[in-house]
Amino acid sequence: MNCIWPEPVVRVQSLSESGIWKIPDRYVKPPSHRPSLNHNAVVSNIPVIDLAEAFSHDAAVRSETMLRLSSACKDWGFFQVVNHGVDVELMRNIREIWREFFDLPLDSKQQYANDPVSYEGYGSRLGVEKGATLDWSDYFFLHYLPAKLRNPGKWPQFPETCRDLVGEYGKEVSKLGGKLMKIFSSNLGLQEDGLQDAFGGEDFGGCLRVNFYPKCPQPDLTLGLSSHSDPGGMTILLPDENVAGLQVRKAGNWVTVKPVPSAFIINIGDQIQVLSNAIYKSVEHRVIVNSAKDRVSLAFFYNPRGDLLIGPSKELVKPDQPALYPSMTFNEYRLFIRTKGPCGKAQVESIKSSSISRRN
Repeated sequence: MNCIWPEPVVRVQSLSESGIWKIPDRYVKPPSHRPSLNHNAVVSNIPVIDLAEAFSHDAAVRSETMLRLSSACKDWGFFQVVNHGVDVELMRNIREIWREFFDLPLDSKQQYANDPVSYEGYGSRLGVEKGATLDWSDYFFLHYLPAKLRNPGKWPQFPETCRDLVGEYGKEVSKLGGKLMKIFSSNLGLQEDGLQDAFGGEDFGGCLRVNFYPKCPQPDLTLGLSSHSDPGGMTILLPDENVAGLQVRKAGNWVTVKPVPSAFIINIGDQIQVLSNAIYKSVEHRVIVNSAKDRVSLAFFYNPRGDLLIGPSKELVKPDQPALYPSMTFNEYRLFIRTKGPCGKAQVESIKSSSISRRN
């Protein structure tokens, strides 16, 4: 892959703060993708799960919670968790420290400018196609796990507590991800560590992308992040509690998620859909923007180790339930979104189609 972007990178925050009243054509989505033309958007909510109840001493409460988690993974691919074990003050502090980063002068942020090879650093686009329609957002992407990929020197030096907070936050959300992986495995009928072992055991991958969605003068024409399913294993999202923006596709409708205070939003990624042989679903989602407020959110991607082959778990492949996907490494798989940018569920569906056609 080329190590430079195909065109000069424009920071969306700078565009927003320049006082423009009309967004550049590069950010105008095709009519069918604009939120203004989708009259099916509904304000509802994804399931909300009290995670502490999954570990209750009361067997009935524990069983009911596990069932609700299983249903959320099958029917929605999304849910919110409360009583998850991550310190609420840490959640608040990490969100605020990143807001302070995006409020720094542009020159201070530019020293962390990223490239399309590793994506690590300060960025404003996904995909390397020249002339592609762009999303109305900036971001900061960094590697957290495995430890050999972690480079705190590439993390922001200012605000001064940023690096320490990222380290602490990464540790805590990784623990949360491990708890959820055990639950997912048990609910699928696998050994408790089945999914985690497929991810590489303790040598799994973890990345953080901090999203900044600036105010937009024409929010009905663009998106903060185009429709996509996440290519990795699972996403642990810390949303902006004050401004809704995430929309999840459900039965042809776009559901605007209302963040619950102190909750994380969890969604299944393509790798768990593959490992579960499509029992669990990664679901299309997108982000809308608005003209009144900007937003900050933190997405922690809990991923397989990049060089391991990922395919349907053998326990979930049966004569009447053949493997729906070929095996491939996560490194191979994620090249698609890094090249093409967000494309709905095109990638996971394309490998499913190729697997079925080979079998026939």
